[in-house]
Amino acid sequence: MEKRDEMNRRQFMAKSGAAIAAVGLAGTRPVLGAESAKRMRVAIVGTGIRGLGTYALPLARQYAETTELVGLCDINPGRVEFAKQAIKAECPTYTDFAKMLEETRPDKVVVTTVDATHDEFICKSLEAGCDVITEKPMTTDESKCRRILDTEKKTGRSVIVTFNYRYSPHRAKIKELLTEERVGKVTSVDFHWYLNTSHGADYFRRWHRLREKSGTLLVHKATHHFDLLNWWLDSDPAEVFAYGALEFYGRNNEFRNDKCRGCPHAQKCKFFWDITKDKQLYDLYVPHEIHDGYLRDGCVFREDINIYDKMAVQVKYANNVQLSYSLTTYSPYEGYRIAFNGTKGRLEAWIHEAQPWPMEDFDRIRVTDNFGDTHLIDIPHAAGGHAGGDTLLLDKLFEDPTLPDPLKQSAGTRDGAMSIIIGIAARNSIESEKPIKIADIVDIKPQSKRPV
Repeated sequence: MEKRDEMNRRQFMAKSGAAIAAVGLAGTRPVLGAESAKRMRVAIVGTGIRGLGTYALPLARQYAETTELVGLCDINPGRVEFAKQAIKAECPTYTDFAKMLEETRPDKVVVTTVDATHDEFICKSLEAGCDVITEKPMTTDESKCRRILDTEKKTGRSVIVTFNYRYSPHRAKIKELLTEERVGKVTSVDFHWYLNTSHGADYFRRWHRLREKSGTLLVHKATHHFDLLNWWLDSDPAEVFAYGALEFYGRNNEFRNDKCRGCPHAQKCKFFWDITKDKQLYDLYVPHEIHDGYLRDGCVFREDINIYDKMAVQVKYANNVQLSYSLTTYSPYEGYRIAFNGTKGRLEAWIHEAQPWPMEDFDRIRVTDNFGDTHLIDIPHAAGGHAGGDTLLLDKLFEDPTLPDPLKQSAGTRDGAMSIIIGIAARNSIESEKPIKIADIVDIKPQSKRPV
C-alpha cells in the first residue's frame, strides 16, 4: 500500500525548517543595505556562460546592495568586454589576473575558468589575501589538489566550493531522511546518471572534451554526484575501482568537421547544432573566436576528443557503504536514479531533468519499509535554477554568509578534494586496471564519519 505525503513549500519549510531556514528563499528576509553593512568586494575570473550567468549578472543586480563587483577578468578580451556590457557593470575589465588583484583588491575572488586552471587562480588569490569562491570541480589532478590545500593552510584564507546540488530542497530532504536513519543504517547505494543527446553531447563540443582541461567527466561532471554521496553518507571514500571508454563520440563516427557552422554533413548529422539560433551563446562566443580560437559549437566527432563517454565506478566508503555508480552521456533522456539500501528499508528517487518526459514542479522520494508500506514524498521546486538550489546557494554566499548551516551544505576544500579524488582515482583505475586506495593519492586520511 502506498501512502503519499504531499507537501507544499510552506509545509516543507515547516517540516524540514532547520534545513531551509538555514539558507532561506529569495525575498523571505530583509536585504542588508549598504548603510548597515560594508559591501563585499568581489572580482570574477572567467566570463564564459557560467561566470556571466551564474555570478556576474546576479551580483550586478540581485546582490548589488550587499556586494560590489570590482573587476572582471578573462583571457579573451572580447568576451570579457561583452560580459561587462551585457550586465551593464561599471567595473574595469582585465586579461591580466595579477593586475586585477593588485588594482581592485577584492575581498573574494570567484573562479569560473577552465577546470585545469582553477588551482592557479585559487592559489594566487589566497596568496594575495583574498578568500575564494570556486566553481566545481575544485581542480583536476592530485598535485593541483595538494597545492590548493597547502596554500589555503599556509595563507589562512578560505576557499568555498560551490556545490549547488546540495541546496535543492529535494536533495536536502534526502539528507534529512538519511540523517534520521529513516531506512536504518545505509549499507549500499545504486546511483546512475543519464545525460541525454543534447546536454551530454554538449560536453563533447566544448573544452570539456579534452582531459587535460576537464580531467574527464569523472571529474568535471561527476564531482557533483560524488560530493552529494559523500555528504549524504557523511563518510569518506576509501577505495575505487572503475571502467570507462570512449565508444560513441570522437573517432567513433564515419564523418566529422571542426565545427557545426558550415559543416558539409549538417543534413545527415543528428548532432548538428546551430549556434546562430541561440543569440546569447552566439554573442558571447562566436564574435570573440578571433582572440583565442575557441569554438563553442565544435564537432562531437572531432578526433582530439580524449575523455570517456561511458563510465562505471565502484566505491567502498570508510564506513563500509558500497556504491555502484554509472554515467552515460548519450541517453535518450536526462536525469538520474538513486537508491539507498538500508537495514530497515529502501529510499529511492527517479529524477527527470529534461524532456521527453513531462516535467513536474516537484521531485519525488519513495521510501519503502521492510515488511511495511511505501511512502511517496513530493518536494516542490523552489525558485531558481537546479530546482532552487542556485538561488539558495547564492543567497548564502552573497546576501548573508552568516546564516546558520545545520545540514552542512557549505563546502570547503576538504569537501572539494574528497569529491574530485573519487573521479581522479576512477580515472587512474581505468588506466591501470587496478583498484585505487584514496589514501595513496591524497594527503587526507579517509574518515568513517566526515569531519565538520
